[in-house]
Amino acid sequence: MDGLSIGPILLTGFITTLATLAAWPVTRDSRLFHFLMLAMYSGQIGLFSSRDLLLFFIMWELELIPVYLLISVWGGKKRLYSATKFILYTAGSSVFLLLGVLGIGLYASNEPTLNFETSANQSYPVALEIIFYIGFLIAFAVKSPIIPFHTWLPDTHGEAHYSTCMLLAGILLKMGAYGLVRINMEFLPRAHSIFAPWLMIVGTIQIIYAASASPGQRNLKKRIAYSSVSHMGFIIIGIGSLSDMGLNGAFLQIISHGFIGAALFFLAGTSYDRIRLVYLDEMGGMAVPVPKIFTTFSILSMASLALPGMSGFVAELIVFFGIITSQKFFLIQKY
Repeated sequence: MDGLSIGPILLTGFITTLATLAAWPVTRDSRLFHFLMLAMYSGQIGLFSSRDLLLFFIMWELELIPVYLLISVWGGKKRLYSATKFILYTAGSSVFLLLGVLGIGLYASNEPTLNFETSANQSYPVALEIIFYIGFLIAFAVKSPIIPFHTWLPDTHGEAHYSTCMLLAGILLKMGAYGLVRINMEFLPRAHSIFAPWLMIVGTIQIIYAASASPGQRNLKKRIAYSSVSHMGFIIIGIGSLSDMGLNGAFLQIISHGFIGAALFFLAGTSYDRIRLVYLDEMGGMAVPVPKIFTTFSILSMASLALPGMSGFVAELIVFFGIITSQKFFLIQKY
């Protein structure tokens, strides 16, 4: 572990513990359900703590199998459609990750190496660096998700059990952002400086688009999923700001949104367990049958809204300061 990975690793352990406790009402094949959740946890911890590109790729792939099974067995009415869409998007994008890993490993000196330290010190021609960067970016864009590769997420969240949703929103989305920093920024700095302004533009579009699409969703879990896509836009902007403050804001947003997103999906699931409603136009008057859930939901909605004083506000404010203090920003402004 290092300073970059310790935050996501602690977040993964905490959210997985909460998601496992939240899965208490699962009675059908509960042993298999918990086994798959722990298998998913293993893949995520392995990815965040790997110091080798091949291990990184193996853990990236290992984590897909339990997610697919969790959605396809314990999901809603359209669970097979959602699970298939998830696996097609994520496994398809993993081909680009594999090509990038092999390319970096085979390009290194006389002996092929996949060690992070060796690969980070390797220099590449700019054209090759850009090709590597695009390959890794496609792989990480699907997981993050960056538009237009986000369409699997609302369907998956809409059908998955809320314990699975907690792990998806709290941790799985953060794996793509972590990969962008760990591989794209560290190994390919020149290509990253070229693509950084585009990342900021795409991140801005993503924030506005997903936030605008969210109110149009009838399904509560889909609405939270679109808000998650919008919040991930701030992380993309922070990574693209090319400043220490912007990167700090992006990682604080990873931790902050991990807690808030997981908590919102937990509350959406527990309210469904009690009132058997998931469509917002039918859920009026929630405060009467489930007052405690309603109160907690209101507080966490304010946190998701980035109300001043809450973690979402602090993270997003630091991202904005990171943009303003970025050298790249001033060069663009001067030009």
